Amino acid sequence: MDLDIAGKVALVVGASRGIGLAIATALQREGCHVALMARRAPGLEEARRSLESGASRVVAIPADATDPVQMQRALQSTVDQLGGLDILVYNAGGAGGAGLFETTDDEWRNAFELNAVSAARAVRLAAPYMIRRGGGSVVLIASIWGRESGGRPAYNAAKAAEISIGRQLARELIPKGIRINCVAPGSIWFPGGSWDRRQKADPEGIRRFVETEIPAGRFGRPEEVADVVAFLVSPRARWIVGACLPVDGGQSRSNI
Repeated sequence: MDLDIAGKVALVVGASRGIGLAIATALQREGCHVALMARRAPGLEEARRSLESGASRVVAIPADATDPVQMQRALQSTVDQLGGLDILVYNAGGAGGAGLFETTDDEWRNAFELNAVSAARAVRLAAPYMIRRGGGSVVLIASIWGRESGGRPAYNAAKAAEISIGRQLARELIPKGIRINCVAPGSIWFPGGSWDRRQKADPEGIRRFVETEIPAGRFGRPEEVADVVAFLVSPRARWIVGACLPVDGGQSRSNI
């Protein structure tokens, strides 16, 4: 299926590896010009080199999504280098702490800043650029642990907030031609990722986890999330607004 996004300009936040890099790759494959953004310049440059053989333009922009000045500069740099902005994928996330008594106030605040506040800020800063182009599309990468209970409390709450923000902003911005949706991945494995580390530390425990918690019987792959994102940002998904789509091999249990 032709997704009809060739020539569009996309900024992918958190694009140096894993899900973010897979999303950038999928968008480039569809003919998008892609700006890769992440905090660590060496890994980001390596990601850019992995994509430079394609016909579309790819640029790397080292920036911290939690810093408003850096986020604004990254958006302006995308426009300056690639000619505009049509697509924003916000893939930053994470949280520290463990249970209630092991999670500090700072860890709670940091979780909300990275997953929710910075996502809302990125949309607010990106929207004017999209409006100038007649509209655009945004995807926030959340988690199944934002749709239902599970995971660390700070992460769970912050991802739930991100999903709620996505839904509300979708209603506010669709009259301006900007569609916003969320994707909620389940447990996704990639080299160097958290599940890779856990699997190396406790292979038998992870085998049992997969067996009991993921009906599909395996971890998901970044490319399987990326394919959904590429569809969501395209005109083929033009009537999907404010949704949160799980991509989890049947792992989650929520009815909604």
